[in-house]
Amino acid sequence: MKKLHIAMVHDIVCSWCPIGYNNIKTAIKNLNLEVEFNFLPFQLNPNMDENGEPITNYFSRQFGWNERKLLDYQHSLVKTAANAGVSINFSKRTHYYNTHNAHLLMHWAERFNKQTILNEHLIKAYFSEGLDISNLSILLNIAEEVGLDRKQTNTALTSTQFNQELDKKVQRYKAFNISSIPAFIINNSVLISGANSVGYFEQALSKLSEIAYAEQN
Repeated sequence: MKKLHIAMVHDIVCSWCPIGYNNIKTAIKNLNLEVEFNFLPFQLNPNMDENGEPITNYFSRQFGWNERKLLDYQHSLVKTAANAGVSINFSKRTHYYNTHNAHLLMHWAERFNKQTILNEHLIKAYFSEGLDISNLSILLNIAEEVGLDRKQTNTALTSTQFNQELDKKVQRYKAFNISSIPAFIINNSVLISGANSVGYFEQALSKLSEIAYAEQN
């Protein structure tokens, strides 16, 4: 079968993104598909300040939720995430952070074919360990963990050129009018939205794989 290209539109602090990511990964494995996978940056809170914001404050300010409603939601979310193989620890994950620098790091990692492993390290750092993934030093530590050169990475993350390149990536998915994440762009033409079940992804990808095969032949 022809290789599928999947571009995942995501944010590092999006709770549903690692769930959707793990589910689509499982579907790809179950179908034994050959896939080229990369990531496109979407910032849920582009104006978040450098200190971040407590999650309790955010939900109260944005949605008017009280503590009981938030705790019920978090309890349900933790169970859904665990079913997808994702660990969310709200005793440590207490804040939302600005993710611009983290997306810059993801962009840099693409040059070295390390986006996938970096994404998985960022998921662990934020959702399990509650680390401030807006902090440059923390990001450089994670970069080193996945085998990226610390000095070169620091230069890249602070360069004007890299910020401009990241802006161009944003333009790639704007044509799809994406307003919520996760979202998956298949072969630059088909959009699958949401953190769907493994079965849903299997059905969709199987169909798209058959179409790609028919077009190739």
